Amino acid sequence: MAALARGVGFAMRPLLPVVHTWDLEARRWVRALRRSPVKVVFPSGEVVERKRAPGKLPRKAASETSRPEPQQEQTVQVSPSQTPSTWEESGIRYDKAFPGDRRLSSVMTIVKSRPFREKQGKILLEGRRLIADALKAGAVPKAFFFSRLEYIKELPLDKLKGVSLIKVKFEDIKDWSDLVTPRGIMGIFAKPDHVKMTYPKTQLHHSLPLLLICDNLRDPGNLGTILRSAAGAGCSKVLLTKGCVDAWEPKVLRAGMGAHFQVPIINNLEWETVPNYLPPDTRVYVADNCGLYAQAQMSDTASDRGLVCDRRFLKFRKYAEEEEDLETGARKGWLPELEVQSYDSDWTEAPAAVVIGGETYGVSLESLQLAESTGGKRLLIPVVPGVDSLNSAMAASILLFEGKRQLRLRAEHLSRDRSYH
Repeated sequence: MAALARGVGFAMRPLLPVVHTWDLEARRWVRALRRSPVKVVFPSGEVVERKRAPGKLPRKAASETSRPEPQQEQTVQVSPSQTPSTWEESGIRYDKAFPGDRRLSSVMTIVKSRPFREKQGKILLEGRRLIADALKAGAVPKAFFFSRLEYIKELPLDKLKGVSLIKVKFEDIKDWSDLVTPRGIMGIFAKPDHVKMTYPKTQLHHSLPLLLICDNLRDPGNLGTILRSAAGAGCSKVLLTKGCVDAWEPKVLRAGMGAHFQVPIINNLEWETVPNYLPPDTRVYVADNCGLYAQAQMSDTASDRGLVCDRRFLKFRKYAEEEEDLETGARKGWLPELEVQSYDSDWTEAPAAVVIGGETYGVSLESLQLAESTGGKRLLIPVVPGVDSLNSAMAASILLFEGKRQLRLRAEHLSRDRSYH
């Protein structure tokens, strides 16, 4: 058996090397076909050099040359302005943000904070429609961050000259956006100056002798809605006193839906300077947001006049510690007594300014004093007993459009009188 096994093993041995030798030789020939030889040596000893393709280097030289290339690319990316992209039809140049680019985050840190925003004088606008309204009104852009080139192409090309255009990933915009559905484009603008703005001609044509004064409005959504109502009613101007939320905060801009670029807005005013922004002979009317005030005013007792709302007013003010009799306070002169009239009674015979207070604190003492000095009154919007007050934005909308209605009726009466004469 041992001899038989040795014989079988001897018979099988030559077969294995033959198979492997053929396989190796085949592989060698395949590799040889893929190579580009530098020299060809013939059996006769003749040597023929093959010419290299133009621009092709030997393997060692090519590897040595290619080593610093990644560093050069990284250096170019650090300063993207050296390799801007363009689109041919306009010649506008833009940068592509590289990984780790902090330009978007650094700018967002400024425009998202009110102190930084006021110090740097920059605001954030998001969305093509809001940006287009701002450009049309003459706002000055500083930079645009966008995720698709189509978004920037939709803007007026003459407004993009000299502006930093930076293409970023949509995820980066989404991280900084306050919108549920980000629009893919963000604009950084210089804080607009109402004196230098160009408002729509139709808005100026329908402008009325009606102003709005915002007093202690601290809710961004309410202020944005109020500004939108002011633009819709045709207000000639909106004044914001100190204590109000910033009119250029992103949430206010979003709620305003472009109203910031349709009506002049003057922000952060001291009460002492408010009269300087009012037309001559303007009467200031204070919106009474206290629902229970109606019942007190319907009383014939003089001592009941204003007690309900004035007690509420005192509760939140610095005069709360002086809560002696309200009549004593009125005699001292620090608590003005203003006549109350229904909101639908005529109060637009002269240029009128309406004061809207915040829902938490109501109107300030300074607003009452200004109304008293100009011969104004409290405007009452009656509500069902048991309802505390209306939303500030709702009350402002009712009063502004009521003023617009009264002014339109007065204009119609004047035109009729002229036609008769």
